[in-house]
Amino acid sequence: MTILALGINHKTASVGLREKVAFVDDKRQLAFEQIEQQNLAESVAILSTCNRTELYFHQSDVPPQDDHPDNIAWRERCFEWFAEIHHLDRDELRQCIYFKQNMEAARHLMRVACGLDSLILGEPQILGQVKQAYQYSESFYQSRGVGVSRNLSRLFQKTFATAKRVRSETEIGSSAVSVAYAACGLARQIFDNFGDLRFLLVGAGETIELVARYLIQHGAKNIMIANRTHIRAEMLAEKLEMPMQILSLSALQLGLNQADVVISSTGSPDMLITKEMVELAQKQRRFDPMLLIDIAVPRDIDAQAGELDSVYSYSVDDLQNIIQRNLEQRQQAAEEAAEIVDEECKDFFAWMKQQQSSNLIKHYRQNAEQIRLDLLEKAMQAIQQGQDSEKVLSELSYKLTNQLLHAPTQALQTMAKNGNSKGLQSFSQALKIDL
Repeated sequence: MTILALGINHKTASVGLREKVAFVDDKRQLAFEQIEQQNLAESVAILSTCNRTELYFHQSDVPPQDDHPDNIAWRERCFEWFAEIHHLDRDELRQCIYFKQNMEAARHLMRVACGLDSLILGEPQILGQVKQAYQYSESFYQSRGVGVSRNLSRLFQKTFATAKRVRSETEIGSSAVSVAYAACGLARQIFDNFGDLRFLLVGAGETIELVARYLIQHGAKNIMIANRTHIRAEMLAEKLEMPMQILSLSALQLGLNQADVVISSTGSPDMLITKEMVELAQKQRRFDPMLLIDIAVPRDIDAQAGELDSVYSYSVDDLQNIIQRNLEQRQQAAEEAAEIVDEECKDFFAWMKQQQSSNLIKHYRQNAEQIRLDLLEKAMQAIQQGQDSEKVLSELSYKLTNQLLHAPTQALQTMAKNGNSKGLQSFSQALKIDL
């Protein structure tokens, strides 16, 4: 039995190649069907994000040793299928694909789900993507009336539990490591309740979109957007599915007069918010606390505005310093998380070994029972045909002993040949025989 992880990610492949191996809905369905038809796996889960594409195969009839000829042949078949479905050059693909088996495959999946293998260390979105990958797999195999194989299902359930434990026992995701999130974190340190605040976002690009999403996620209800082009600001408001007041840059003063928090990120070469504009706004606001966060390079907000009473001003450099400290904290948390992953991975494989031994014992007992029934039937027939019953019973016991001892004897000889002293010792202890 073997679990195989096959994939590429942001560490091994360019964006261009990662785009080529993405599994959109139709291709994912085709992949499931082809893997089933070609008997590449008993079950498979397909994880496809902008930074990685990974497949987790479970095949019960492949030897676990990665140097076994059958294992090598199976791995090559999986590689060829992956190259074929994406129409990729084999030589190019071999440069960036990786294979991980059994313990390493399980550890890798757990690290991925915990954000330890992400571009941004500890990012939480990947866990949801791993869960979705498993749900796709579950839906496909349920439609086939079989369900995901027990071992692959157990691996993913163990992975989800491990990620939950990492989040609760470490600080891996507690500190901001993106400019947008750090900006929102600053606001939360200064103001208690986002629902009561008025926000002015200047710009309508990707960073401001991320800022807006974080603010909404933490309860912001009153957001204004000021942007050079009205249509782009409207498109952002529609995308966020939240009513927002939209201002032109010429109406910035109107927004400043109302805003408790101003976050600016534009590509303007000129300063947009001067010290005088903030001073005027503060008079209108009766000098209530105001937070100014300037993410833009070059600056959108006059640095001297922070000299005014009740005005807190931060630049992108301030945020970068916060992010650097947080990255160091996350790195320490990542080391703690890696220990949890190793512990849970070992626990999963202890369960796997227990399942294997249980299955082995079950099959051995079934085989022994079948031998007994076959020999008994022949003995009964011999007695019914008038053969001497004592002789028939003697022959039955002789054949039964020989056939039942055949497989264990071969196993003992193999252990002796391979120098498996632990196995021999365990067998001798079970029989209470000194070696």
